[in-house]
Amino acid sequence: MADIDLAKIRREYLQAELDEEKAPSDPYILLRQWLEEAITARLLEPTAFVLATADTTGQPHARVILLKGLEPPYLYFYSNYESAKAQEIAANSRVAATFWWDALERQVRIEGRVEKAPTSISDAYFAGRPYGSQIAAWASPQSQPVTIGELRARWATYAQQFPEGSVPRPPFWGGYRIIAHRMEFWQGRPDRLHDRILYIREGNQWKKTRLAP
Repeated sequence: MADIDLAKIRREYLQAELDEEKAPSDPYILLRQWLEEAITARLLEPTAFVLATADTTGQPHARVILLKGLEPPYLYFYSNYESAKAQEIAANSRVAATFWWDALERQVRIEGRVEKAPTSISDAYFAGRPYGSQIAAWASPQSQPVTIGELRARWATYAQQFPEGSVPRPPFWGGYRIIAHRMEFWQGRPDRLHDRILYIREGNQWKKTRLAP
């Protein structure tokens, strides 16, 4: 790092623009469009986003997870209900989510609240997971200290207990869904005059505003 001048690392953003007059009135339409374009561009993890939560002391925590469903007004993800993030959500349902697609020079920031998904949705999603991922959900005491030997032994135990095709969803594992009240779409532009279009939900409608970069 001594030979790297971080202050001089920069790039110009030239790929696209975001016109608030042409942007849809519903931010979920634009979010779906951008997700589809990220998938079409074959980005490494086009559905990855940073989920930020806060614990009871107010300390923020953030981690990268994967979006597993977009059914307006809901954004779905899945987790162990005993994990650190789940405990933070139980204490404070307000969350923030950030998508970053570097190859497309785009970012989406979302704020809202989160709730558990219905059991039927969690069951259906779990049933469609690969066998190894199903067993991992049983085997991992998520966010708890564990050795790799212990983790592998737990995986082997549950694999022996549940043959492929007959793995039930663990009662401590399932879905969450974010309900947004704020979305901001950022498109990189030349000379740092980036496009920022903010949507704020007011009742059943969305108010759209351009923000200074």
